[in-house]
Amino acid sequence: MAPKFGTSGLRGLVVELTSDLVADHVRAFLATCEYGGRIYIGEDLRPSSSEIAAVVAQAAQAEGCDVVCVGAVPTPCLALAAAQAACGAVMVTGSHIPADRNGLKFYTTAGEILKADEANILSALGRSPGQGQPGTLSNDGTSGARFVARYTQAFGPEALRGLRVGVYTHSAVGRDLLTQTISGLGADTVELGRSDVFIPVDTEAVDPASQEAFAAWASEHALDAIVSTDGDSDRPMLTDAAGRVIPGDILGQITARGVRATHVVTPVSSNSSVTRCGDFEVVQTRIGSPYVIAGMEAATTGHVVGYEANGGFLLGFEAQMQGGALGPLTTRDSFLPIVVPLMLACKAEATLADLAAREALVHTAANRLVETPQEASGALVARLTDDPAARASFLAACGCAAEASLDLTDGVRMSSQDGQVVHIRPSGNAPELRVYVEAPEQQVAQATLKRALLVVHDWMEAA
Repeated sequence: MAPKFGTSGLRGLVVELTSDLVADHVRAFLATCEYGGRIYIGEDLRPSSSEIAAVVAQAAQAEGCDVVCVGAVPTPCLALAAAQAACGAVMVTGSHIPADRNGLKFYTTAGEILKADEANILSALGRSPGQGQPGTLSNDGTSGARFVARYTQAFGPEALRGLRVGVYTHSAVGRDLLTQTISGLGADTVELGRSDVFIPVDTEAVDPASQEAFAAWASEHALDAIVSTDGDSDRPMLTDAAGRVIPGDILGQITARGVRATHVVTPVSSNSSVTRCGDFEVVQTRIGSPYVIAGMEAATTGHVVGYEANGGFLLGFEAQMQGGALGPLTTRDSFLPIVVPLMLACKAEATLADLAAREALVHTAANRLVETPQEASGALVARLTDDPAARASFLAACGCAAEASLDLTDGVRMSSQDGQVVHIRPSGNAPELRVYVEAPEQQVAQATLKRALLVVHDWMEAA
C-alpha cells in the first residue's frame, strides 16, 4: 500500500517513505499549518525512525524553521513538550504496526492535526524546497523527565503504594518513562520482556501468545497488574492480577470516572456501556483521534474527555487529582489510563478485575485480519452497506439473530436482535480489516468474533 494519510497521519512501507516524499510532506505541513516558527521532532524505536527523523529535521531547517530534537520519546510526551513551547511537532512512528512500516504524526500549535489540516497538507504537496536562511537545530533532553513529573506531581508519591506491578517493556519507546512513573507513584515494579528488536504490540488485539505470557508472569511474580503500551506509547495496556487484559474502552470509562469527567467523546467502536451507565453526556464519533478531538472541541460545557477503543485517552480540562492539578492533554495518552485505574484500585482496596466488571455492562472483543488489501476490505464493506440480504446472511453465519439496527458512522456496525453487535471496518492507515464484536457475555463475544473473522476471510476469498 502506497504511503497515505489515515486516521493517525502519514503511514506507509519504509521502502516507500523516501527522503523526497517525507520532505515533501514536511514542507506542505509548514506551508499550511501554524507551527510557531519552530517544531519539536520525536521518534519511536523502529530501526528506520532515526533516519526519517533526520530527513524531517533537514527539510524543516531548509524552510527556515527552527528544529528541536527530543529523541526517542512517547508521542504524548512530544505533544506535551511542543504545547508547552507553543510550537508544532512531528513524531516519526508507525505506532503499533510492524517495523517494515513507519510514518509521521503532525502537531500544530493548537495540537494534533485535524481532518481540515490533513486536506490542506495534501493540497500543498509538490512545493519546491526553500532558498532562504536555514533554521537552527538544537536538542531537548528534558521532555521525558517533565512528562513523568506530570503524573508523579498530580497523583503524589503514595498513589500506588502497596501495589506490585509488572512493566512489559518490549520495544515501546515509553518503556523506561512508564517504569519511572509507576515506581515514582510508590509501586514496586518488575520489568518483563524487554526487547532490542521491534515488536508490533497492538493493545486493541493482544495475541494469544502474549496473553499466555501475561498470565504466567502475573503468577510467577505475584503481580497486582501488568502495564505496557504500543510502540509509540500512546495506547495503554493494563491487565488484572490474573494477567487478563482489560479492554481499552473500559480503561477509558474507568479513567473518565476517576478524573471526574462529565462529558465523554468516543468512537462508535467503543463499548456501549458508557452510554448505558447514564453517568456521562456521551458523543459518539467516527474512529480516529481527529474525530474525537473535533467532538471534544464542539463541547461548550462540562469536564470533557475523550478515549478510543484502543485505550488512548484525551484530557480536555484541568483535573484536580490527589496530589495536585493535571493539565489538559488533548492527544492520545497511555500513561493516564494506566495510572488512574491503578490508583482507584489502590485507594478503594478493590481489584482491577472488580473495577472493570463494574463498568462492563456489556462485553467486547476485537481483532484484525492483517495484509488485507483495502480494495478487498472496501468491497466487503460496500456489499454489507448496500445489501440487507447480505447482512442477514452475514449475521446468521456469525451465529447472531436477525438485524435490529444498522450504524454506518464508520464502516458497517450491525446490531442483532439478541443483543450482539458486529462491526466491520477497514483500517485507515494499514492494510488491515478490523472486526469489533459486542455481546451480553464475554464468552459469547469471543465466540462471535472467532466466527466473524472466519466469515470475513471466506467472503473476501470468494469475491
